Amino acid sequence: MTDLLYTDTEEELRASVRSLLAHHAAPATVLAGLERPGPRDPRAWDALAAGVGAAGLLVPEELGGQGATHREAAVVLEELGRAVAPLPYLTSAVVATEILLDCAPGSAEATALLERLAGGRTVCVAALPLTLGPGGPLPDGRPGPVGAVADADAADVFLVAAATGLYAVPAGAAVLERQVPLDLTRPLARVTAAADDGIRLAGPDDARRAVRRGLLAGAGLLASEQLGLAEWCLTETVGYLRVRHQFNRPLGSFQALKHRLAGLWLDVASARAAARAAADALAAGAADAELLVAVAQAYCSGVAVRAAEECLQLHGGIGMTWEHPAHLYLKRAKADSLALGTPAHHRATVATLTALHP
Repeated sequence: MTDLLYTDTEEELRASVRSLLAHHAAPATVLAGLERPGPRDPRAWDALAAGVGAAGLLVPEELGGQGATHREAAVVLEELGRAVAPLPYLTSAVVATEILLDCAPGSAEATALLERLAGGRTVCVAALPLTLGPGGPLPDGRPGPVGAVADADAADVFLVAAATGLYAVPAGAAVLERQVPLDLTRPLARVTAAADDGIRLAGPDDARRAVRRGLLAGAGLLASEQLGLAEWCLTETVGYLRVRHQFNRPLGSFQALKHRLAGLWLDVASARAAARAAADALAAGAADAELLVAVAQAYCSGVAVRAAEECLQLHGGIGMTWEHPAHLYLKRAKADSLALGTPAHHRATVATLTALHP
């Protein structure tokens, strides 16, 4: 029987990350950062990646990492979703790290890069569209710009897929053209990087396998980010309705609103089970990991969007202002619903894996 409850170690990790983000990524801090190009705060990233050691959670201890599992990384992403923190954890510490882990056994260069990532000294981003999901058509390797690359402005190294394999290209050798994202806390850019400027990490077949592994882990753990986002929205909305009065009564005392929030609570509880199941399956290397990841993404995407919409609507006029962080959560939820495969893509994957259609 799979145990989806949080362990004491996971709860301690949560407490550390939540405390760090309260100091470095409070809503007012995040909003202020959005006024500047590139909202990433180097101090927040250093504290999370190197101070807490979160960047190396998925990296084995012999390579300088923590030797933890996807369950612990999922806890970090829950807290990052709760704070809508503008940090490149999903792209670097999960997707790029998983790609490099697949390449490392046959590549000294990939191993060396992993060691730098584990220490929090380097941010590595795969030059892939954020919308590319596991099981989707991989890039054909032809030279040219790649659009909608998330966290490209924070990258020190890009992982570039070419016809001849996978390459690590220094960010200084790439050309970035910033794009306007819906979610300002996760910047996007069009990246042009030539494989000739980098170091070859894997051949074509190994590169495709590694990219699929990275996308699968990213999609599975993105569900935990969506869970954290939905939990924040629910908690904040309940708190607001307890203190906001209308007709001399707390808004939360009206039965219609109680029913809406009760339904949302059930959705969030179900999302937690789905996200935890996906993280646990990835950690265990379970045979049904692909199915559980698809289920988690198909479900958690919708829950996050609904929670953010309810949060904004039930906060009334204040929820519609720039000064209130509700819009950050709605934009992140909407953007996450397209990231690493849409819900429709993941539902199709579920149907295929369960033989509901060929």
